[in-house]
Amino acid sequence: MIRKQAVHTPQAPEAIGTYSQAVHAGDWVYLSGQIPLDPDTMALVGGDVAEQIRRVFDNLAAVARAAGGTLDDAVKLTVYLTDLAHFPVVNEIMAEYFARPYPARAAVGVAALPKGAAVEMDAVLYLPQDQD
Repeated sequence: MIRKQAVHTPQAPEAIGTYSQAVHAGDWVYLSGQIPLDPDTMALVGGDVAEQIRRVFDNLAAVARAAGGTLDDAVKLTVYLTDLAHFPVVNEIMAEYFARPYPARAAVGVAALPKGAAVEMDAVLYLPQDQD
């Protein structure tokens, strides 16, 4: 039986609903969607979309660390954008946070995101527990 365990870190925004920042289940860690909230103030970061994208990657990285991994352990990333014209910016900034082989990825255009964010991302990490 695979047991699941919630992952939490104060280095990422608190959940703003009935969910965990991430759930560790066996060799897998499922990171909940992150929007560009500053974890200290819980306010949406200002500035341009690039600043929002970096904040989302920083939040995901903090949760990955709390789970015992890094973004390089990500096997799947989903990007939600209120304007798909921002996708080239995601690609540019993603190269700063991930190394090859990059995770599989999907990009989804959405009408709106929580708190008026322009971007949200979630991820799946693979962290094998038996690494002999």
